[in-house]
Amino acid sequence: MLDREGYRPNVGIILANNLNQVFWGKRIREHSWQFPQGGINRGESPEEAMYRELHEEVGLRPEHVEVLGRTREWLRYDVPKQWVRREWRTSYKGQKQIWFLLRMVGRDTDVSLRASAHPEFDAWRWHDYWIPLESVIEFKREVYEKALVELSRHLFTHPAERRPKWTNPANGETQHNE
Repeated sequence: MLDREGYRPNVGIILANNLNQVFWGKRIREHSWQFPQGGINRGESPEEAMYRELHEEVGLRPEHVEVLGRTREWLRYDVPKQWVRREWRTSYKGQKQIWFLLRMVGRDTDVSLRASAHPEFDAWRWHDYWIPLESVIEFKREVYEKALVELSRHLFTHPAERRPKWTNPANGETQHNE
């Protein structure tokens, strides 16, 4: 299901523990890491899709989390043409996402990467809040930054903590964006 502009509606999930570290999942059989995310089915609200994806990809149920916030607007990213199936290249541009920030109220042992028949991740870990900006694939980085910045107010009281801090892979320098 694509919108008129060629974007697939999707949800992204930032899952934080009580130390404000975020869940970071390793894509199955790849060396790439990302937040849980997935498409919104026809007739499904973004919140319903978020809970479905949370269970399918992480094995958590609504009682394991508390919703702290969500992005106000859709955030979009384009998928590089070479990654798009040939038959979709004329109509598909990328993803448009509503991002949710969740607090884990369950235990780490509640996480199950094999909750569905088609697992997305084969490993996971907790990371400092801003670390994903360093290692997420380039074409998703801007959306990750926008989501993390917008939702950071729900976790951090000091304004300086709400600014992205990440190490530029090109030169190893720490970036502080404003």
